[in-house]
Amino acid sequence: MRTDKLNYELPPELIAQQPSKLRSDSKLLVFNRSSREIIDTNFSKIGNFLHPNDCLVLNDTRVLPARFFARRQTSGRLEGLFLSEKAPGLWEVMLKGARKVKSGEDIILQGNQQNSFYTATLTEKQPGGTCLLHLHSELDAETILEQIGFAPLPPYIKRDEDLGQAEMDKDRYQTVYAQKTGAVAAPTAGLHFTKELIEQLKNQNVNFAYVTLHVGAGTFKPVTAENLDDHQIHQEWFSIDDRTIQMINSAKQKEGRIIAVGTTSVRTLETAAKDLEIESGQGVTKLFIQPGYEFKTVDAMVTNFHLPKSTLLALVAAFAGLENTLTAYHHAIEQRYRFYSYGDAMLII
Repeated sequence: MRTDKLNYELPPELIAQQPSKLRSDSKLLVFNRSSREIIDTNFSKIGNFLHPNDCLVLNDTRVLPARFFARRQTSGRLEGLFLSEKAPGLWEVMLKGARKVKSGEDIILQGNQQNSFYTATLTEKQPGGTCLLHLHSELDAETILEQIGFAPLPPYIKRDEDLGQAEMDKDRYQTVYAQKTGAVAAPTAGLHFTKELIEQLKNQNVNFAYVTLHVGAGTFKPVTAENLDDHQIHQEWFSIDDRTIQMINSAKQKEGRIIAVGTTSVRTLETAAKDLEIESGQGVTKLFIQPGYEFKTVDAMVTNFHLPKSTLLALVAAFAGLENTLTAYHHAIEQRYRFYSYGDAMLII
């Protein structure tokens, strides 16, 4: 399929720069694939569209405070994004301004109060724009980032160095059920849930199951190829356990729907599905879901509104149909929904 079929025009003011005051106060667009009916409502009322024995599948990954600031010995300022710890003390990062830094040069990783915390040596510049840093510390990456890091907000959310704003982002760019640390971007469809809403839905006999997929920076990578088939999708680590499998099988036996919360949960469930049976395990997924894909497990999904020409929009179009998806998006624009990570949500049934 040609990538430009996934394009649409979005007024810049609809790109959400702040989350809603309360998580579940976001708008919710409900789209029925069979009738093509669109309902505008509030996320707090999502229970009106769920049935007893439905099973919501959520991604319990926890986002690292992966964005950090550094400076050169010459005082030149740098901004980094932690990607992974390749070995103890060896970080793979994206480093804005790295072209000025020479291999073997030491830089200072700064703390949240602009104090100098850690020294690191740039050991290698890798293809694709990433770098390797050797940290001069015996602490692991998670411990260091908790001291110096900021929420790894996507580039379309503009921020200055307001520390109060940074603390708010650290809380709100994280789901209330986050458990397993490893993501460098949030599974944003889950940001709308509150603990109170989850309890309310449980009281309606809606079940909750959890998978883990550590969202990587590649989730923001635009599709530049003219055809989707020519795009190399990013890979991400996932895990799904026996308890989740049991809950999914039980829901299906009781004619409940499997409702994936977010594209990451969709990818995890569909990766784990083998011959219409879902299997527990862990590994790396490079599954690229695009129009024409036949879904094996997912019956409905909750998702945010995604960037044009993105793999996430391709996944939604595969599930709802391309024409239906664009119809829903145009409706959302007309109704002034808020888009992207801090924006509103859509339930596709």
